[in-house]
Amino acid sequence: MLEPLVRRTWGPRGRTPILYSWDRHDRLSVSGAITLAPRRRRLGLYFHIQDENICSEGATEFIVRVQRAVRRRLLVVWDRWNVHRKAARLLFARFGRRITFEWLPAYSPDLNPVEGVWDHAKYADLANFVPEDIDHLRKELAWSLGDQRSTTSLLRSFFDHAGLTL
Repeated sequence: MLEPLVRRTWGPRGRTPILYSWDRHDRLSVSGAITLAPRRRRLGLYFHIQDENICSEGATEFIVRVQRAVRRRLLVVWDRWNVHRKAARLLFARFGRRITFEWLPAYSPDLNPVEGVWDHAKYADLANFVPEDIDHLRKELAWSLGDQRSTTSLLRSFFDHAGLTL
C-alpha cells in the first residue's frame, strides 16, 4: 500500500523519527511462486505485479506464465482461497494432468514458503518505506522481489522456516 509499514528504527536520542506520508490507500496486488527443479534442487522465484485485485483468471494466467517458463509439468501447492480453487478448475480444464494440485491445510500460512517472500519484502526491504506514488512502490517492490530471486540461500530459508525439506 502507499501507506508505510512502520517498524522500529534507530534515531538520534531525543528525536523520534517521523514518517510523512499521504493518507492514500492505493495498493498493488502480487502473485508469486517459488519453483523447485526436482533433480537439481534449483530454486526459482516468479512474480507478477498488478494494479487490480487478483481474480481466478489472473491466477490462472500467472500459472500459465510460470508453466511456459519452466516448460515441464507443474505441481502447484495452493491454499484453499476461493480464487485458487476456481483457478485450479480452469487450469485442469485447459491443461488436464500437465498441471496437478496439492492443497495446504486450512489456515496454515506458516506452511507456505511464499509467505516468507512477502514477509521479507514487507518487513525487511520495504519497512518504513514511503513511496511517492504507485509507480514508485511498483519499482521498489520489483527490486525487492528481484533481489530475493537472485538469493538462493534466502529462498531456501523460506522452506526451512516452513519446516519443509528440499
